[in-house]
Amino acid sequence: MQRPKWIPRWLNLSFVIFVIFLVWMLVAGDYNFYASHQLQSQINDLKTQIQNVQDSTDYYERKIMEFNTDAETLEKIAREQHGMKKDNEDIYITDIP
Repeated sequence: MQRPKWIPRWLNLSFVIFVIFLVWMLVAGDYNFYASHQLQSQINDLKTQIQNVQDSTDYYERKIMEFNTDAETLEKIAREQHGMKKDNEDIYITDIP
């Protein structure tokens, strides 16, 4: 069987199958390029969120250790942020910075 003249010499069945497979992998299927790119983007976002949560966890653990070991810091926070006072004191709150 002779090849028609309009079909190039380099175009054969193996090449056509390879091109179809390549297009299938890039566009269709469960693990195509687009879906893989989206999943990798989600993985990177989640890693960033994990790092942010770990940083804030470390910060609060340091604060807890500071409050547990330093009574002056705990008293300062109680006085300034919660308006607590000792029994023999009077506290005056003003709006002046």
